Amino acid sequence: MFRCTTPVAAIAVLALAACGEQPERAPTAPTAPTAAAPATEVTPATLRLEGAARRLARALDDAGFRARLHARLQGSKYPEGKIHLQRTYGKGNPGELRALARLNAEPEASADSALGALPQLEVYLPVPTHRARWQGDRNLLVATAAKDYDVPVAFDLNGGRHLLDPTRPPETPVLAVVPVETNFDAPAVRPQVTCSDDSCSGGSGGGSAPFIPGLYMTKASFVQDFEGWLKGTPELEVHVLGQKGSSDSLVKYQCAGEHRPNPYNWNGNTSWNGTVLLFGQSEMNTYHVTHPNETFRLVFMEDDDTECVMKIDPNRWKTFVTAIGSFYRDMTGAIDTGSTRKYIAAGKSLRKLLSALASFILTNDDLIGTAMEDKIVNEFRAGYNWVLKADNNVTNGWVYLEMR
Repeated sequence: MFRCTTPVAAIAVLALAACGEQPERAPTAPTAPTAAAPATEVTPATLRLEGAARRLARALDDAGFRARLHARLQGSKYPEGKIHLQRTYGKGNPGELRALARLNAEPEASADSALGALPQLEVYLPVPTHRARWQGDRNLLVATAAKDYDVPVAFDLNGGRHLLDPTRPPETPVLAVVPVETNFDAPAVRPQVTCSDDSCSGGSGGGSAPFIPGLYMTKASFVQDFEGWLKGTPELEVHVLGQKGSSDSLVKYQCAGEHRPNPYNWNGNTSWNGTVLLFGQSEMNTYHVTHPNETFRLVFMEDDDTECVMKIDPNRWKTFVTAIGSFYRDMTGAIDTGSTRKYIAAGKSLRKLLSALASFILTNDDLIGTAMEDKIVNEFRAGYNWVLKADNNVTNGWVYLEMR
């Protein structure tokens, strides 16, 4: 179920399988990169959050406190049943602050000060089967980790401290206390979710829509899901970036993702087949008229905050784009050929800056990669024609793109 603090066992990650070979082309795809081995020590950032998890765990030993939390999670309108820790148990909610302090045998001012000194935190059951199974009983751990794949520190309801495997959740339901990834200032409607004993999935969204000509993705494969289990369900997105005005900056023109309407609705996972529109032909035509000879860029993200809003440090972005460009002579963009036999091809992308407001970043989204044509990177995988390249020229996945 879970492991005690001493000693900490080393946690190994198996190397991902080698990629296949495209029969009609001589070069073969390299072995997919091995995921970095997770840390085996608690990070300082996670240590800082332990107090919040411990306080909540000890308070949850009380049946009444536990029942109220369970009701709040069940009634939450935010994805995965999330609630905001400080807003629920801070001075803005004096009744619950009083209960939290009493059950931890400390003054209210001390409890409120301790929570107020921490980053904004959210509380939820990130594992779908845990969420379906936990009914407010004592069989629960309260865990925290500052970042994806940090070693989670967990507390049982007696206050006992345990370290969890960052790559795999325990059987015991886990309540996460983690840095906020949700915009709690925006109204939200919790998506309908269907769970069984071993699976849980969101609605497909969208409904039927008329066919729109344009650039479609029909297949995708990723080397990982880019989200640690304590951070919940990954939300993968494809952002279409192009030149902003006459500047050297890139700005979003379209996005496909889990909460987008059809035909842009895409609930992707590590191995996906289907049909999703990435950039409509009319949108593409308008872009080319406004920006002659300019390519657009397809960027794949794991969204940690706001739907279809890229939140990545601009300096990291510029470093990434510059480095990738130097590897491949800036052939990192895409363009509609405009020929009778329509297809999407690689083209030069010289725009290095990202039009983004860093002040709005709650947490950085995970950059999975920018899509590049396989013949440009000289990596081929059967059934795919574009490769996702990330920091340090790492291959993070493969997709099949076509004009329809």
